[in-house]
Amino acid sequence: MVLTLIVVCEVGFWVLLAAGLAARYLLRMPRTGAALLLCEPVLEVLLLVATAVDLRNGAEPSWTHGLAALYIGYTVGHGHRTVKWLDGHAAHRFGGAPRPAGPPPHGMARARHEGRIWLGTLVGAVTATALLQAAVWYVADPGRVGSLESWMGAAWRAAGIHGLIALSYAIWPKKDPAATREPARTDG
Repeated sequence: MVLTLIVVCEVGFWVLLAAGLAARYLLRMPRTGAALLLCEPVLEVLLLVATAVDLRNGAEPSWTHGLAALYIGYTVGHGHRTVKWLDGHAAHRFGGAPRPAGPPPHGMARARHEGRIWLGTLVGAVTATALLQAAVWYVADPGRVGSLESWMGAAWRAAGIHGLIALSYAIWPKKDPAATREPARTDG
């Protein structure tokens, strides 16, 4: 049940996102589009409630419950940025807005950009860990919660790996190709 609901929530996320952007830019109904986009968090609340009900009804805690927590954590950490990014591109493509700026290509500006994205991953890991710990306390049987605890480690491994990648942009920033070219020599 939980796995099916995770899939339904993921599909629902993209359907609501497409419907919201279509209403906003193609149908010229910005309030309807905004209302559809604001329904996105309802999917995560539905998944959270369904997971809690599943555990309350005696379901054995499994990898699907852990995946649900990570899914919710990812959405909390990166969902707003994803919607904002796609909204900017839809506004450009269908609304006549200027092309959204991409990430800085090099230097410390790129490192700061990568650090901000990593902060989303960190928020996701904290959220997933809080949900998983709440589930562990809710189940209250140390012999049955091993799979939930292992997902906590997975969340922090992902945050750590992403953090190292983001840090690499600060330690070894990509150089601006224009700044590394030698000026043209003029023989005079």
